[in-house]
Amino acid sequence: MTITHPQGFRAAGSAVGLKPSGRPDLTVVVNDGPSDAVSAVYTSNRCKANPVLWSEAAGADGRARAVVLNSGGANCYTGDFGYETSRLTAERAAQLLDTRPEDVLVCSTGLIGVGGQDFRDRIVGGLADLVAAAGGEAQHGEESAQAIMTTDTVPKTVTRTAEAPVAGGSSGEYRLGGMAKGAGMLAPGLATMLVVLTTDADLPADVLDRALRTATGQSFDRLDTDGCMSTNDTVIVMASGASGATPDEESFTALLTDACLDLMRQLHVDAEGAHHDIAITTSGAASTDEAVAVSRSVARSNLFKAAIFGEDPNWGRVVAQVGTTDAQFDPARIDVTINGVRVCTDSTPDEDPETVVFTREVTVEIDLKAGDAAATVWTSDLTHDYVEENSAYST
Repeated sequence: MTITHPQGFRAAGSAVGLKPSGRPDLTVVVNDGPSDAVSAVYTSNRCKANPVLWSEAAGADGRARAVVLNSGGANCYTGDFGYETSRLTAERAAQLLDTRPEDVLVCSTGLIGVGGQDFRDRIVGGLADLVAAAGGEAQHGEESAQAIMTTDTVPKTVTRTAEAPVAGGSSGEYRLGGMAKGAGMLAPGLATMLVVLTTDADLPADVLDRALRTATGQSFDRLDTDGCMSTNDTVIVMASGASGATPDEESFTALLTDACLDLMRQLHVDAEGAHHDIAITTSGAASTDEAVAVSRSVARSNLFKAAIFGEDPNWGRVVAQVGTTDAQFDPARIDVTINGVRVCTDSTPDEDPETVVFTREVTVEIDLKAGDAAATVWTSDLTHDYVEENSAYST
């Protein structure tokens, strides 16, 4: 059921001609309340797309009644005209939903530089039918997830259900749903993605914001398949309050984090051209930040990624990358384990690398022996398929 799993939400997806393929490319997610609390995090790229600029300002008050999302064009570097397209999109959706334009967030994904008059006309002109078709059934959520896909091979969705107190002190059920798109340019500062999460819990915007930042910090921000950061990344969580349940912040954050990790892993396994899904865990670090830095450094190494593509357990490429970071460690005491085989102990050869068995999933464990912190970063191998797909992306 994805984003329509919680009470109080409607969605619809349609094809308005933004994609040459004729596949769905426009969707709306509507929060019917009674609450309109929202939080969002956006790309840390300084070059931001027009929808991001609009939504950052519109959602600053912690309120939103709807999100309009399109694939088939990023509306990035399309000048003032492009920003006006985002504004007009919000204004038209607000008119149809009887709300303020500032209560409508806008997201786009696709090729940078696409967002001319035809792009605008198709989106703004398609909103009336889209809003009229919005519903809360499972199919509506599935349509919405399909409409945001670009090079994705499958839609990415998640649902969760939990218990929490309701008015009068009894216990009640609340739900969480989500959808995501992303298959390329998956790098930190969210990875290249659009994500919408919905919940019928009754929570204020400040709680949503803290929970979302914790969740993204442990999930999407640690997905780094190709080191390329997008201009359009957006992760939004909306709360309708329709269940009347008020989970405590800690339990809601845990549930949201679990849902985000699920979506992140779906993005990971659908990464463009990937043959191996790699999890790099650094332990024994002096801090979590240093553990992330070490894991990310290895994840960014084309030499390492090419070795994994060739199923070559070349641990020297791992150790060399550790040394490029500012993390605290003794260069003579690094351990490396690949798929359960300790191939390096104290920075010298250990078990025979030829005994490493490769499958689709690859685990790399690095022990710095400098502290108690640990962190995992997820990446993919560097393949011929990745190069081929991205060499022809705009054509």
